[in-house]
Amino acid sequence: MKHNQVRQVVFPVITAMIWGTSFVAQSTSTEHVGAYTFNAARSFVGFLALLVVIQIFDAVNRKTLVIGGICCGFALALACNLQQLGMVAGAGAGKTSFITTLYVVLVPICGLFLKKKVSPAVWLSVLLGVAGLYCLCIKDDFTIAPSDLLVLLCAFGYTLHILVIDHFTQKVDGIKMSCIQFLTCAVISAVLMLIFEHPTWADISPCIGSILYVGVFSSGVAYTLQILAQKDSNPTIVALLLSLESVFGAVSGAIFLHETMTAKELIGCVLMLIAVVLAQ
Repeated sequence: MKHNQVRQVVFPVITAMIWGTSFVAQSTSTEHVGAYTFNAARSFVGFLALLVVIQIFDAVNRKTLVIGGICCGFALALACNLQQLGMVAGAGAGKTSFITTLYVVLVPICGLFLKKKVSPAVWLSVLLGVAGLYCLCIKDDFTIAPSDLLVLLCAFGYTLHILVIDHFTQKVDGIKMSCIQFLTCAVISAVLMLIFEHPTWADISPCIGSILYVGVFSSGVAYTLQILAQKDSNPTIVALLLSLESVFGAVSGAIFLHETMTAKELIGCVLMLIAVVLAQ
């Protein structure tokens, strides 16, 4: 496997693994702080984590870099705040995971309007992926609550995020753009926090561990790997690989929380893996 192929396949899988294990941290934080507070903190931590290893303002492609980072940060702020608001409003982790990963369908549909061709094999992979996600995430009758509508809007936000990355990642350094996106997301979330929430240190301190884990790994590491993976790759296939976060979430729950996986969930995992292999 060539270097580019490794990057385009392995990076999204690692990203999905980190995201899948981050839902627990996000869910527990809703007991202590609001969505905007949590996302402002996690994004700022992600920004600082990347600043440790880079200097973001090089002379090369500075204007495009900053514009790309701000656009990615705006899309990310839209998506992650809608997702966290949905979870605060009562959306369950399983249903949140399923609805969020509907970007696997929305990305190729939106790509058609941007003249990005998708092969029949990839479309079949997308349909298998959605079927697998349903089996994996939906444990009861599927009904839409108001909180779920927020998560559905979040799926559109992540679709926008993937497409914006696809546009800019060909032109600038991915790590530096990721650093700027987190600063942008942190600023937007902080402004919303000051308007709608009034957090205190007593509220934040119980979820410091969750904020640090999600900030460093889910934000700083995983979202940066996503940007690096999308360079010179098909955004639909990357989206499909990223949707494996639901599989990793279920598996990590079985390993670390001793949760049992039903036959339906196992079928979902198999369908997801078949979809990913078919897409490749």
